[in-house]
Amino acid sequence: MKGAQENSHSKTPSTSAKRSGSSLGSVDEYAAQCKNCMKWRVIDTQEEFEEIRSKFIDEPFYCSKRGKSCDDPADLEYDSTRTWVMDKPNLPKAPEGFRRTLVLRKDYSKLDAYYITPTGKKLRTRNEIAVYLKDHPEHKGVSVTDFDFSSPKVMQDTVPEYFEQKDSATKRPKVVFKDEA
Repeated sequence: MKGAQENSHSKTPSTSAKRSGSSLGSVDEYAAQCKNCMKWRVIDTQEEFEEIRSKFIDEPFYCSKRGKSCDDPADLEYDSTRTWVMDKPNLPKAPEGFRRTLVLRKDYSKLDAYYITPTGKKLRTRNEIAVYLKDHPEHKGVSVTDFDFSSPKVMQDTVPEYFEQKDSATKRPKVVFKDEA
């Protein structure tokens, strides 16, 4: 994997936004890279992915954790058939009853992290979380510090060719077609 592969021992990726289909903008598959063979293994659920990610530095991921061998073919190949993002290692799991969700911006610049509460409310900031926790004392032991809004890094070599980074002056995506590049 380009660029990030050297650091893959300390990062756990998720793939995002398949080019075709209704999942554009949200994470459609989770994967982890084996420390030994560097092959990508699909992780079945977001909860399992968060568990792996939360302990990644102390407990690196290995193919054997998925019941596979490093001799088996990779579950996914890192390529541009989908947009890939790299999540930071050791981010805390979402607190019990809450769900962390990531949404890719239309210009492919970054993913925004949100938390969905047990009541279904979407929280976008630490301040909103603080208010929610204050209004819902049944979540004893849950603190604002248990929530992390870190944004995974979008792997630019997997962003569709016709998008470039935002122009910092206008904050609008530049659309470039192959013939113009």
